[in-house]
Amino acid sequence: MSRPEHTAPPEIFYNEDEATKYTSNTRIISIQNEMSYRALELLALPEDQVAFVLDIGCGSGLSGEVLEEEGHVWVGMDISESMLEVAKEREVEGDLFLQDIGQGMGFRAGTFDAAISISVLQWLCNADKTVNEPRSRLRRFFSTLYSSLARGARAVFQFYPENAQQTEMVISAAMKAGFTGGLVVDFPNSAKAKKYYLCLFAGFANTDTKPELPKGLGDEDEGRSTVSYASNRVREKRKAVGAAARGKPVKDKKWVMHKKELNRARGKEGVPTDSKFTARKRKPRF
Repeated sequence: MSRPEHTAPPEIFYNEDEATKYTSNTRIISIQNEMSYRALELLALPEDQVAFVLDIGCGSGLSGEVLEEEGHVWVGMDISESMLEVAKEREVEGDLFLQDIGQGMGFRAGTFDAAISISVLQWLCNADKTVNEPRSRLRRFFSTLYSSLARGARAVFQFYPENAQQTEMVISAAMKAGFTGGLVVDFPNSAKAKKYYLCLFAGFANTDTKPELPKGLGDEDEGRSTVSYASNRVREKRKAVGAAARGKPVKDKKWVMHKKELNRARGKEGVPTDSKFTARKRKPRF
């Protein structure tokens, strides 16, 4: 089976049909959620603070929804216009940008508290056009990402390297941009469960305490629900979905009020005013 990045450039591969198929596939959604929760765990964000997170290659907003559920604010960017259209149709809460990350980013210095990326980085390693030179694009991407992160912030990339040379090229570009950190490999001896996470540190917020590279999950941990944060969080989400199916409200008044405030901040017209009837359950009409 050929790798997607060998088939066509991402903006062409993820056309309207592929974007819809990707977002409606329950297996893909489940895997994406697990990897997003694991990446969020590696970010090690303070539990009592709301972080401003950049979602690189956000696609249709699957990983962004994980950030929302954990109470964070996010901004997403993707090169596929079709993927972003699906994200808008799904009414994700993050702001969205159409952007080729290989051309760099123009955010103000120190804008984001963290960055997350799921299944994206390997696309930068492929010369899908004659003008795209992987090393140059990686260098431009990591250098602009470094400047857009607050000092001490982390960036976590789940990706699928094709070979050891590709992994070395990615890590080398990140280190030359000023990052420290390294590669975290979960279940290294399992062909099915093995996952690569590039965990990077954008300097040190506290010079007295340097961050340590997290340890990967081992094969002895596989299948144990007490070990994998990602598995626990996905299981909790499925329970919530099940509760909703049984009639228990998930989108309560707090959620509705937050959504309305967000729409007002974005300048949307026709947002209903707040009242004592906001989010109140209506009686069925016959």
